Amino acid sequence: MHYRRLGRSGLKVSEIALGAWVTFGSQLNEKAAADLIHAAFDQGVNFFDNADMYANGQAEVLMGQAIRDIPREQLVLSSKVFWPTTPGPNGRGLSRKHMSESLHASLKRMDTDYLDLYFCHRFDPDTPVEEVVWTMNLFIQQGKILYWGTSEWEPAQIMEAIGVARQLSLIPPTMEQPQYNLFHRRRVDNALSPICREHGLGLTTFSPLYYGILTGKYNEGIPDGSRATLDSMAWIRDRITPDRIQAVRQLTALAEEIEMTPAQLALAWILRRKEVSSVITGATSPEQLDENLAAAEMQENLTEEVIDEIFRIIGPVEDAL
Repeated sequence: MHYRRLGRSGLKVSEIALGAWVTFGSQLNEKAAADLIHAAFDQGVNFFDNADMYANGQAEVLMGQAIRDIPREQLVLSSKVFWPTTPGPNGRGLSRKHMSESLHASLKRMDTDYLDLYFCHRFDPDTPVEEVVWTMNLFIQQGKILYWGTSEWEPAQIMEAIGVARQLSLIPPTMEQPQYNLFHRRRVDNALSPICREHGLGLTTFSPLYYGILTGKYNEGIPDGSRATLDSMAWIRDRITPDRIQAVRQLTALAEEIEMTPAQLALAWILRRKEVSSVITGATSPEQLDENLAAAEMQENLTEEVIDEIFRIIGPVEDAL
């Protein structure tokens, strides 16, 4: 496993992380989640991503139980705040009240004294950015978090937070967590990359396999037992379009030519970007985990010729498919 600095900070994170979204508390039980976390840690993964609303908090509980026998100082743990977690008008958003209550609930569920990374899961138009920056700065002063960042914020919103922090001599966001993959890339490539270069923001990207579509498992239809068959994941079926499947079939053939799986090709394609500090992956089995982690050692397979062929298949700009 290779490690990258989180933006310009001194923190080093594994360039492939294991995330809890979708799987922990829904597809994976306590033992399966613990086995995956330990297997990932044994292979060098130190960054484990979570959020307060994943499986209604159960994902944090499972992760907290799984890491009990791993030295805390060797882990980089994250969570997020924004989505509703309690009833009432103050049970969501980025007010100081909700952020404080959500953070303390996350710490309790994960059975830890602090989080390494804490993300604003979305932008909150009802809360002044000054309040968000002040609150995150307070959490850092209290030792409850070490770094704060944003997730799926627009570039102008990130720049406002950076500007407020500098004006008030507070700590600015260190990282942004955007969706980034072969089918969803305009925002990172065109808008976020300049901010990363100028202000030292690190990207911890999610959905690298576009909900599993880039693995090729839907190339011949939706297999029984796959995530897309679940009622709670019905929205995935809307993304399995003929044009995307045709592209994935071509990417699968290209991956086979260079002795990679399509999933490894998709992950290595993201890792080629220096703005990316870590790619957050999910897994439901040790085999999936091993396949994903192996991509870290296959980045050299993506020669200029291979990258050109990838862009020929998917087009130069996202949303063409």
